[in-house]
Amino acid sequence: MGGTQGVSTRAPAAVAALRDDLAGIVGEMTDRLRAELPSYARVPPDLLALRVTHAVDRGLGVVSRLYAAGVAGARPAAARGDGGAPAVRATEAGAIGDTVPVDELIHAHRIGVDVVWSRFAAEMTARQATPEELLAIGEQVWSWAGATTLRIVRRSARRDAGSGTRPTSAGERLQIYVRLLLTTPADSVAVRAFAGQPGAARLPFRARAVSGPTVLGDVVGSLQPWLAADPAGEPMVTVVDGDAAGLLTVRPSALCRNLVVGLGTAADAPDLAREFEAASRAVDTAVAFGMAGVFTCDELGLRAAVAQTPGLGERLVRQRLAPLREHGDDGAQLEEAVAAYLEHGLRLEAAARTLFVHPNTLRNRLRRFERISGTSLRDPADLAEVWWALAHQRVHGRPAAATPAGDR
Repeated sequence: MGGTQGVSTRAPAAVAALRDDLAGIVGEMTDRLRAELPSYARVPPDLLALRVTHAVDRGLGVVSRLYAAGVAGARPAAARGDGGAPAVRATEAGAIGDTVPVDELIHAHRIGVDVVWSRFAAEMTARQATPEELLAIGEQVWSWAGATTLRIVRRSARRDAGSGTRPTSAGERLQIYVRLLLTTPADSVAVRAFAGQPGAARLPFRARAVSGPTVLGDVVGSLQPWLAADPAGEPMVTVVDGDAAGLLTVRPSALCRNLVVGLGTAADAPDLAREFEAASRAVDTAVAFGMAGVFTCDELGLRAAVAQTPGLGERLVRQRLAPLREHGDDGAQLEEAVAAYLEHGLRLEAAARTLFVHPNTLRNRLRRFERISGTSLRDPADLAEVWWALAHQRVHGRPAAATPAGDR
């Protein structure tokens, strides 16, 4: 670690400063545990604070040990195969017995490491530590964190199998781990243990059946040629809130007409969660517009913008559609007319056929729509705003009808 004398002064001083602010760190960590993990939110506050205090104290000891090992030129503890990694019980102490699901247990561990490391890095930076010094310590901390994450999964599997109440197979453990990668930040060391290729970027995806429930096995069958696999050849897939989710090696080349698949961009482990959010937005947008196939947010164009900017859509609804509401059923009929007109590419006869009216009847309705809404359907900008307002209602729902003053 270049500049050993300087680092040997800075690192212990940074750890000492963190110990002085132990109450603040514990407060930050317990707030995050309660906000992000339902099992921890149910724990009595005093008990959770006590367990987290012990966990943070041990976590600071890990930072000190890993720093000392680096200065001495030792191999990082997480890299040794002799079980010599510091016995930090950050998640064990925070688990409050054996009642916490393994995915929440892992998430809690990641919260603890993130909070302690962020505070430590800030203290080191305040003491003019160089990026190289922080990187040297950080590589060991996150290597240890990845190894500990895997031990948590294995220990939980042994516990469940031993209890006879919830045996966990290797496939189930892999599903839990993939879910963690997609929903919380992760590091490449942990991914390497499952994916085998630390440098290979993966495409996070989220998939939903076009109709009926989404069955993981069916999704795996449809996407099998493109799924990333662990070293044992098992597909890296899981279930997130009823949808199938996981990692792909490349974009599917088939049409997937029975699925709506949202893709993020190819990413390494630390960025998978962010890209999975993009994949989730793509699925929600495509489903809202009745589309099937494989999409990124970029490919959905303005549709994705409609989903992601509800404030703009609300303003356009007030401007272009709200005036129709004063005309009751007649206004609803005019809105239906303009929606059909846009849906059929401004082809009057085609739109009239879907509404079962004469083209002249539709023409008259469109003129009345223009007059009431103050819109010109011959102006491309006005047309775009009407389309956006209608699309906003499709994705976000129609605004609630105003309650008459006399009924309040």
